[in-house]
Amino acid sequence: MAKAPSKNTGSKSSSSMKREDALKHYRDMLLIRRFEERAGQLYGMGKIAGFCHLYIGQEAVVTGVQACLKEGDQIVTGYRDHGHMLACDMDPKGVMAELTGRADGYSKGKGGSMHMFSKEKNFYGGHGIVGAQVPIGTGMAFSNKYRENDNVCVTYFGDGAANQGQVYESFNMASLWDLPVVYIIENNQYAMGTSVARASAETELFKRGISFEIEGEEVDGMDVYAVKKAAEKAIKYARSGKGPYILEMKTYRYRGHSMSDPAKYRKREEVDDIRTHHDPIDTLKAKIMEAEIADEDELKKIDKEIKELVKEAADFSLDSPEPDPSELWTDVLREVESA
Repeated sequence: MAKAPSKNTGSKSSSSMKREDALKHYRDMLLIRRFEERAGQLYGMGKIAGFCHLYIGQEAVVTGVQACLKEGDQIVTGYRDHGHMLACDMDPKGVMAELTGRADGYSKGKGGSMHMFSKEKNFYGGHGIVGAQVPIGTGMAFSNKYRENDNVCVTYFGDGAANQGQVYESFNMASLWDLPVVYIIENNQYAMGTSVARASAETELFKRGISFEIEGEEVDGMDVYAVKKAAEKAIKYARSGKGPYILEMKTYRYRGHSMSDPAKYRKREEVDDIRTHHDPIDTLKAKIMEAEIADEDELKKIDKEIKELVKEAADFSLDSPEPDPSELWTDVLREVESA
């Protein structure tokens, strides 16, 4: 019988923070923030078309989890995916070029915001269908177990996808076969324009695995060290052969569901309160300075370097050529000779 799910709100004390780790987490989160801000600007200029879902506010989640993975572990997520790509060390130039629909993008300009991947970086999307990535991630975990390769698949989905039927089919199989998968529920409080309280009978989403005997816990998703601590435990659990684990990351998105969403379903005061008191980057910055790991000038220098990196990515994407029309026929069908 599975243990009762628990809540994890613990954080790393500033006195025990390592300089290298702290500054890397700060840099990684800042890269996601500045990249997404630039993507929003390009969308407003008409340089990015179609759907575009920004990750601003949720940076601590993927940064903390990624810090716990080893070579060979896989990541799969939904359509709010740019942050996950950058956390996997995918080239910002290639990501931005894909957003602008250019030939040098990760999917040759044909996938856009929601449909790019990198086999080299073990990032398998980017999926536009709500919850579709959950059975895919579960299948990759099955492959890992079958091949006995010691890898774990981290499968991200949101609070809205948490109510999808295919999620529970996946939970059942993952628990039945003790698959090495960690399910990360990024609960940013709103599934499109609907709050969790209005859409879910059970709002503590980390409990969703109880009937499948899957361990789970709630985590402060705005604290990168709380995320990292919980992820280390969950990934170790899955890698050891004990089966799946659920982490509900309580986080928050500052922007609308997508760039076309005015987000009038919540009050501006609510967003401002989170930004002021719980911003993941500002929180880590304060801890870094309190521990005297770095001063204001050093952190400003990092911010300047990140802004230059993002500007280079944006300039590269706009200079990249559009795909040749013949690309419509590539990467669609793979022909193999029969045995």
